[in-house]
Amino acid sequence: MPIYEYRCQACGHELESMQKMSDEPLTECPECQAPQLTKLMSAAGSFQFKEKSRGGCEAGACGTGGCPALQ
Repeated sequence: MPIYEYRCQACGHELESMQKMSDEPLTECPECQAPQLTKLMSAAGSFQFKEKSRGGCEAGACGTGGCPALQ
């Protein structure tokens, strides 16, 4: 799922939001509630993937490429 970056034109607050590509862009600033959020251009490839746990993880092995559950 892509991570989008936004900036409020009213107060300058910046935030990131994980949204589906089909979701409508955010418009209301969570900081000042002004309807002035604009989506920022960011580097391609800002995605977060869900990992499916299959059990059997050993402490410290996950996230290092050595997780037996993901092999």
